[in-house]
Amino acid sequence: MPLLPSSLYGLARPFLFGFDPEHAHELTLDGLARTQNTPLACAYAAPRVDDPVTLAGLEFPNRVGLAAGLDKNARCIDAFAAMGFGFVEVGTVTPKAQPGNPKPRMFRLPQRDALINRLGFNNEGLDAFLANVQKARFRKNGSGAGKKPMLLGLNIGKNATTPIERAVDDYLACLDGVYAHADYVTINISSPNTANLRTLQSDEALDALLGAIAERRHALTERSRRRVPLFVKIAPDLDENQVAVIAATLQRHGMDGVIATNTTLARDAVAGLPHAGEAGGLSGAPVREASNRVIAQLRAALGPGFPIIGVGGILSAADAKAKIAAGADVVQIYTGLIYRGPALVREAAQALLQQSRSAA
Repeated sequence: MPLLPSSLYGLARPFLFGFDPEHAHELTLDGLARTQNTPLACAYAAPRVDDPVTLAGLEFPNRVGLAAGLDKNARCIDAFAAMGFGFVEVGTVTPKAQPGNPKPRMFRLPQRDALINRLGFNNEGLDAFLANVQKARFRKNGSGAGKKPMLLGLNIGKNATTPIERAVDDYLACLDGVYAHADYVTINISSPNTANLRTLQSDEALDALLGAIAERRHALTERSRRRVPLFVKIAPDLDENQVAVIAATLQRHGMDGVIATNTTLARDAVAGLPHAGEAGGLSGAPVREASNRVIAQLRAALGPGFPIIGVGGILSAADAKAKIAAGADVVQIYTGLIYRGPALVREAAQALLQQSRSAA
């Protein structure tokens, strides 16, 4: 199926950018949900670039994935599969439905290809999330003769009303729910928009959380006879010592990978721009360098074999290649999809395929 040309997305973008960012986001998701698995999906579909890589015991069909946060309720999995992603991560989901933070809570900074959001894990809760995951057809549809289906990551978090001292209860409840349906599970401890959540990245708190999660994973593996890889998503606002401690803790508890990074609280790159002072996490081009720095520090601390998913500031093929050069094995995009459209998926995947062939 043909890809929606970037020139056509260029025509559609001013229309979408004429709306409040969150309203445009919901309009887009509604459109994708309605058109996935129909002939209308040809408007955004593209053949998937075949560039398999094995990480954490999983074969990723290519190195470009969708980051969590765009499809929190897992409504559009098949639509994103049709765009040519090698893997898609949906969520963050919490045990109970919650509205998130007060609106407005999303802001565009187009001068820097950036967004600020303080959504706050707004989602319909675990039961609705799992119902949507089970409706998705991507595993049955596959991707053509001889090709494996796209991989699905399920991203879990805590409810805003759950005291931070009880956060582990929420993560375990979510892990129990998503385990049977995920190719991998991501533990999100790095959103800046849930009070105190990032304190879970500290030494003792992270040790306790990952210890409990590893123990529960062992029980679930014994019960299901299937071991699901676990990734941990961390923030870009960490110094080298903090990154080293996190790296050691991931290895100590047998985590299978790390996702670097979430959004940043820093505002240096957007100072003086409209909305730059809004609270929340900044994504897009301004987080690129901080993300790459953390990836490089993780790779140095973890060694060559530990899986790293790189995310943050990918708006071009060159940006995707820079993530791999920094030490990532595969990459994810989010804000780049909003500014560049679906063409970015194939552009980045082809560039990474050429890069891997050149390095071979």
